[in-house]
Amino acid sequence: MGKTTKTELILRGSIYRVLIVLSIPIIINSLIQTLYNLADGLWVSKISSVHFAATAFVWPVNFLFISIGTGLSVAGTSLLSQLVGNGDYERAKEYTSQLMAATVLSSFLFTALGFFLSPHIIRLMGGTGELASLGNIYLRITFLDLPFLFVYFNINSIMHAQGDTITPMILSGASAILNVILDPFFIFTFGWGIAGAAWATLLSRALLTVVGFLLLFGEKNKLKPSFQGFKFNGKILKEIVTVGLPSSIGQSGASLGFIVLNAFIGSYGTATIAAYAMVNRITSLIMQPAMGIGHALTTVVGQNVGARQMERVREAFYKGLALTVLIGVLGTAVLILFDEPIIHFFMQARDDLQVIELSLTYLFYVSLSMPLMGIFSVFVGLYQGTGNTKYSMSMEIGRLWFVRLPMILFFKHLTSWGSTGIWFSMSFSNLIVCLYGFWIYLRKGWQKTVLDLEDEETEAVPDLDQLA
Repeated sequence: MGKTTKTELILRGSIYRVLIVLSIPIIINSLIQTLYNLADGLWVSKISSVHFAATAFVWPVNFLFISIGTGLSVAGTSLLSQLVGNGDYERAKEYTSQLMAATVLSSFLFTALGFFLSPHIIRLMGGTGELASLGNIYLRITFLDLPFLFVYFNINSIMHAQGDTITPMILSGASAILNVILDPFFIFTFGWGIAGAAWATLLSRALLTVVGFLLLFGEKNKLKPSFQGFKFNGKILKEIVTVGLPSSIGQSGASLGFIVLNAFIGSYGTATIAAYAMVNRITSLIMQPAMGIGHALTTVVGQNVGARQMERVREAFYKGLALTVLIGVLGTAVLILFDEPIIHFFMQARDDLQVIELSLTYLFYVSLSMPLMGIFSVFVGLYQGTGNTKYSMSMEIGRLWFVRLPMILFFKHLTSWGSTGIWFSMSFSNLIVCLYGFWIYLRKGWQKTVLDLEDEETEAVPDLDQLA
């Protein structure tokens, strides 16, 4: 299906169809991205549970820096999809160039910062001994792939804004296959251990980005960046920051929250960290369809906002909710009915009975909130698609800092629940944030878009024949 046909589908076709058509490649892409960490975790867990726990312990730190790149990507998808929906491709190309330049500069800055601060951050998190040593090795190498990751996020946003979700899926698939092949060689054959897992991921992502960058200048891409006589445009950068900064703050705030959360979990021992990491990777796989629909909704909302079709935006939101709730209920049933086989499949060190027992308890609690996690994704997709990322920011930060962490402190110091208090708090916080998201929706402030399109007086849907 070509881009023009997808634009027509997004603006006039069946909402259920467009959400499914756009989300399936995104889901596959997300599953592939999950394979990066999952492959690392499965191979590293064969060494020891401490090695596995180390990869999970430092993940929030890496994600804290990655959130800057994802913020720029969110801004790209939101702003570019609105321009595409309005038929303003020339202006969209200018935005693309500004996004790419800002992305490259920020990626090098945060790579250097993260690499040198890595051991100090791990020490502040409470990491000690072998856990801290292994975590620092893994984290420093993963920081080196930030430039590749940031650029690829931007390539993704440019393609998604045009309705092309298939090309990123193919690129990620090839990269993930390469990562899975390299992991055992780098970890065991070369004897690099946990560092081998990180180097395999870096090399795979570097090749992915190079190929993606070449495709960006191919004939099929209508939003080619141009750097001839390039100068930063203050107005465009301001709009990018207006949309991207709240998203980055929201994800950064969530990452900091997860760092604090990891410290709380670490106080219960390495086994609890390993159980937490194991179940999170399982649920991330189950929730990929719902999250994919949320991501697809950003493009659908953005293009329809650009075409001045707010009724269709609301229709897409409600139908997205229906799909994600259905997926969440099915996911809950699968995880509860097949909990033990699932845990045993992902936990290679079968003799670690404490990790398995803790994982089963956590899996039960998190399973109950699976539909809520899907609803959360739809709210984020709606608010990001309209460019009102301040609302998705407040949801991401509020869920952790104002609900989850205070509840964990309460259960830790004022009850005898032990680690069960953590599992309950994580599930209950999903309910509270969804209620908050619905309250924002009812207030209707999200309908005010930040992008000032040039032809403000045009209320009709643009001629689709001219979008080719």
